[in-house]
Amino acid sequence: MSKRGYHHGNLRQALIEAALVLIEEKGPTGFTLSEAAKTAGVTPAAVYRHFEGREDLIAEIARQGFEVFADLLDYAYDTGQPSALASFEAVGRAYLAFARRYPGHYIAMFESGISMQRSPELHAVAERALGVLERAATQLSEQIPEGKRPPPQMFAAHIWAMAHGVVELFARGTPGARVPFPPEDLLETGIGIYLRGLGLIPQDT
Repeated sequence: MSKRGYHHGNLRQALIEAALVLIEEKGPTGFTLSEAAKTAGVTPAAVYRHFEGREDLIAEIARQGFEVFADLLDYAYDTGQPSALASFEAVGRAYLAFARRYPGHYIAMFESGISMQRSPELHAVAERALGVLERAATQLSEQIPEGKRPPPQMFAAHIWAMAHGVVELFARGTPGARVPFPPEDLLETGIGIYLRGLGLIPQDT
């Protein structure tokens, strides 16, 4: 595409798309803004009309990623209704599906070192994504006697950590971290064990 094709605001998104390719190939710190500009087919000076630096560009990629992530988790939660358990398990699977479908965004969101507090917009959308998981945890934990019920935030954090660990170790081709089970099975059985421990799934199922 020629440079003329980036008029009227298209340049900003073209730079984001170029950076996503570089993030997947080289990691969030393995490329320069000049490389992003070259990949997008524009001059390096053009980048600074839209982004202050590489971190600013990566933060915008993370923000866009969290938008998609939150929407995907929300959709998974809604399609799992009316069963609280089905909704909760669907949200866990959606986490893994997102990481596989949007690897560049996932890296920008969780592996770039970008703070979720970097901007109000980034913080708000990251909180919205976590809020879906907390909502699913709250609904499911209502089935546990109040005195034995973990705080929904803790409940959600445990599952988030489990899903993140499966993605990092087994769904992204980490060297030396191979097991003879698909990542989806690892996550599903891990969630099952956790929920059995809370008494939410009968021990003999």
